[in-house]
Amino acid sequence: MNICIPKERRPFEYRVGLSPHGVHTLVRHGHTVYVEHEAGKGAGFCDADYERAGAHIVYSPHEIFGRADLLVKVSRPLLEEIQWLQPGATVMGLLHLASARHNKITYMLENDITAVALEQIETEDGDRPVLKPMSRIGGLMAVQVAARLLQNNHGGKGILLGGLPGVPPAEVVIIGAGVVGTCATRGFLGLGAHVTVLDISQKALERIFSTFPQVGTLPATPYNIARTLSFADVAVCAVLKPGERAPLIITREMIKSMKPRALLLDISIDQGGCAATSRPTTHDRPTYLDEGVIHYAVPNMPGVVARTATHALVTAAMPYILAIADKGIAHAMVENPALARAINTYKGELRNLSLLTPAEEK
Repeated sequence: MNICIPKERRPFEYRVGLSPHGVHTLVRHGHTVYVEHEAGKGAGFCDADYERAGAHIVYSPHEIFGRADLLVKVSRPLLEEIQWLQPGATVMGLLHLASARHNKITYMLENDITAVALEQIETEDGDRPVLKPMSRIGGLMAVQVAARLLQNNHGGKGILLGGLPGVPPAEVVIIGAGVVGTCATRGFLGLGAHVTVLDISQKALERIFSTFPQVGTLPATPYNIARTLSFADVAVCAVLKPGERAPLIITREMIKSMKPRALLLDISIDQGGCAATSRPTTHDRPTYLDEGVIHYAVPNMPGVVARTATHALVTAAMPYILAIADKGIAHAMVENPALARAINTYKGELRNLSLLTPAEEK
């Protein structure tokens, strides 16, 4: 099988779909791997690293997409990139198609392009093995981002997360007790902040309480969300529904009730965001002010810790990449239910995906 690794073209996306180690594994399995020139530069991998692993370097984006039986990338492809794919090809990546423009989905359906969303790979016990390392990075990065944005020189109120003797710590509210929320909780506690966690699952709240007994826990009802946001210095929204748009659980009225220049980090923005005031931002302009609240909503947070994120992503995704490469998509999806749950388009049909309405497209 021809497996192709393109250069990521979205702004501030420095990750790459495969590391040289991943390429070496696929070559040992008898596959031909093509890597676009300087695709790994942002993650610290040069073309020579890939060539030593057995890859062929390609200098044209049209060629790298056109050769692909299986295209392995990180972020959702642009429309022109999708149009470079040959009909019948398969594309794997962190696609988040629930928040994609409908014309991309339509093109893939009309051209028999199979889309495998790595973030939707889910085992029988509910584990999402490929999404998990990216969620961990997002949760840990939320802490360092919040600490920086609370500083005066970044527009914040001048708050030290951990406080000092005689000065109370920052109040941090985390909505969502999944992987992102758990890692963020650990990080904020480590810096001395006071943390409250909300979730709709009592089991998740019990897990948080057992792991971090000093943390306040509450059911994520509209009343409790509004009440906790009103005293938050930092609010982290980490709510996920795989294959669906993130639920809108924070209203504009709730945002209005927050402290002036409080900080909202919407980590769910890659699936559309969970606050009525959220809109995607970028790493060079990560924040904006709405209703007096600082909003941070960068969809690809792990994209700027590219080497760590690429190694973690490839390690988690490799069994599923190999399954498709060795057996073909038709057999792989039958033999691997976790992989089947991640297939969004196949043979002109939509699967495992709930789309945004046109007014909500990102």
